Amino acid sequence: MSLRFYDTARAEVRPFEPIEPGKAGLYYCGATVQGMPHVGHVRSAIAFDQLTRWLEARGLRVTVVRNVTDIDDKILAKSEDSFRDGAVDADPAIVPDEPWWALAYRFEQEFHRAYAALGVRRPTYEPRATGHIPEMHALIALLIDRGHAYPSPDGSGDVYFDVRSWPAYGSLTRQDIDDMQAAPDADPRGKRDPRDFALWKGAKDTDPVTASWSSPWGAGRPGWHLECSSMVTKYLGAEFDIHGGGLDLRFPHHENEMAQSQAAGHAFARFWMHNGMVTYGGEKMSKSIGNTVSPQEMIDAAGPRVVRYYLGQAHYRSVLDYRETSLQEAGAAVARIDGFIGKASARVGAPAPRPVAAADLPPAFADAMDDDLNVPQALAVLHTTVRSGNTALASGDDAAVEAALAAVVAMTGVLGLDDAGSPATTSGTAVSRTLEALIGDRIAERADARAARDWARADAIRDALAAAGVALEDSADGAGWSLTDG
Repeated sequence: MSLRFYDTARAEVRPFEPIEPGKAGLYYCGATVQGMPHVGHVRSAIAFDQLTRWLEARGLRVTVVRNVTDIDDKILAKSEDSFRDGAVDADPAIVPDEPWWALAYRFEQEFHRAYAALGVRRPTYEPRATGHIPEMHALIALLIDRGHAYPSPDGSGDVYFDVRSWPAYGSLTRQDIDDMQAAPDADPRGKRDPRDFALWKGAKDTDPVTASWSSPWGAGRPGWHLECSSMVTKYLGAEFDIHGGGLDLRFPHHENEMAQSQAAGHAFARFWMHNGMVTYGGEKMSKSIGNTVSPQEMIDAAGPRVVRYYLGQAHYRSVLDYRETSLQEAGAAVARIDGFIGKASARVGAPAPRPVAAADLPPAFADAMDDDLNVPQALAVLHTTVRSGNTALASGDDAAVEAALAAVVAMTGVLGLDDAGSPATTSGTAVSRTLEALIGDRIAERADARAARDWARADAIRDALAAAGVALEDSADGAGWSLTDG
């Protein structure tokens, strides 16, 4: 297998060989469901969805686990705000008097909607942190037994990871421990070192009763980093193939995950893969300076397929910079692809839907995807194929049209463009093919009517398609079609 990925832990692109032949285990960090999804969340999900699709195209059976952090200080703080007078007036997104668990669930559903709209397939399993408290207790006990964690001596119920007990701490991000800032994830009460991070947070008098679980060290709730280590090892094992997430999670989250897991005796992830951030005009997106755009705003402006193309077009490790013209440029690219698919399908018929394998793809496309998921180069191959297909259409070379169409459809399937905007329970590829077939049948009926000089029937078919948002374009080669904004 020729797959090569960049491993953050080793800072190099290296060959990927799965632990178990024919299978791959991927864990990537999902959301802390404290609010609406932002573009960083969905870019990360799209990147790892592309990775999953490519591993499958290479013949691997992929188990994907994406967690939901449904208990966290930020979630509790947002819930507390909802009980304050005037909170709804200050922020219309706040539901009055909303318990933390209801708030977390509400926003979890918003993430599901955003992912589905953009063609991100559901993972094999999506565990919630609150459903894995026993596993977390077992990991804490193991770390204490191995001398890498300690309960706070002040009786608070806190338990901390002892960073100085683990010589490799800082290796993921190549930092010296003495240069690190104090861990801000818990009160410093009872810490041996300010950099020690919380495995278990003792309950406070101000915490809701429902946000606390009993433990051998006292009532409380889990630390953020502990949650992922407990869940991934439960479902993918003590050693698995790939751990992914946004670049902003490398430190402290992934550094701490790796340290506590390896200190517990787990080999943990063989590869660490991180996607880059999304900026706005070269600056970090920030509500305070008003340069943010939400996934829903993008979808409302350009449609889900265009947004999927835009957020997935750059190399996953690069910064993706949003500009005022970004969606227009992505829309033009998608229109060129769709225009060819529509015209070619009308000419030679839509390809029958089937799972995509690497053998169905142009070698240059497969080489690009093998090379650390080089989507920009893969898209260049896609657009080159579209241009050659249009040339074949113009010259009447139906065999070349059919070959180009099959390749384009296979490439868009690997990139997930066919699934964007489709119902979560339906194959977007199947929906696309069905649409193409139905429109093709109507175009054929219209051609028959025109041949019979039944102009009224031909015009009625054209008007019916236009009312459904399908614009016809007559040419010497026959009628092509495209979807209108309406």
